[in-house]
Amino acid sequence: MKFLYLALVGICFLSSCSDYNKILKSDNVDTKYQAALKYYENKDYYRAGTLLDEVVPLLRGREEAEKAQFLAAYSQYYQHYYATSAQLFRTFFETYGRSPYAEESLFMHTKALYQDSPDFDLDQTSTQTAIVSIQDFLNRYPESKYKEEANTMYDVLSSKLERKSFETAKLYSQMRYYQAAVTAFTTFEREYPASAFNEEGAYLRLLAQFNLAEQSVAEKQRERYFDTVGYYQALVDKFPNSRFQRSAESIYERSTRQLEKLKGAPVAKTTE
Repeated sequence: MKFLYLALVGICFLSSCSDYNKILKSDNVDTKYQAALKYYENKDYYRAGTLLDEVVPLLRGREEAEKAQFLAAYSQYYQHYYATSAQLFRTFFETYGRSPYAEESLFMHTKALYQDSPDFDLDQTSTQTAIVSIQDFLNRYPESKYKEEANTMYDVLSSKLERKSFETAKLYSQMRYYQAAVTAFTTFEREYPASAFNEEGAYLRLLAQFNLAEQSVAEKQRERYFDTVGYYQALVDKFPNSRFQRSAESIYERSTRQLEKLKGAPVAKTTE
């Protein structure tokens, strides 16, 4: 019985492949379009997409062209070809701006870009593109039924950029680029004032500034230890019960001792 079942499945598969190949070789646009609709309905997005790619340019000017192009974009999306589907949805929106599918197509353009956004530790250019596209969608359709999902995607992408910015600043510290780290942590705090990373960022900025002062030439040390003390005060003012308090106090004490030793030393006019 099992052998018979497998044999029947094999025959059906071969028959299905044979039918598809015949349709693919056909010169009849309507035959291909109707077959594409059936494949799409059965969630065979590869075959549906292949046929739709062929018939879309041939249907130009006909009533079926709009739906064919819309489903072609979805066929790519369901196969996880997000960059391609994003482009197709955008093209559909620009071509059929008054279509009943226009709002959905622009939303799906943003959703495909969202799906194509990489992990935070990779280049985030596409994430930034996705955020801009979501803003554009919400500006065009402020009361859209997709508004809540669009806002959720926006928050996820923004969090990814936030994490990327924070980890970049940490990487500068780990690589001992202390001046760059101080600048990066300061920029992070300004751009993400409500971030959950700000307490750690304030401490790491303090630590980076202290390390910068420690490795500086003599004429720059006094100014840089002063800045270290300032970053310590900013940390304890904003986070009086910080989990980094003990280590921060140690840095503060070492910095003030160094400042005592450097009393009367000239202060550098520029910082490098």
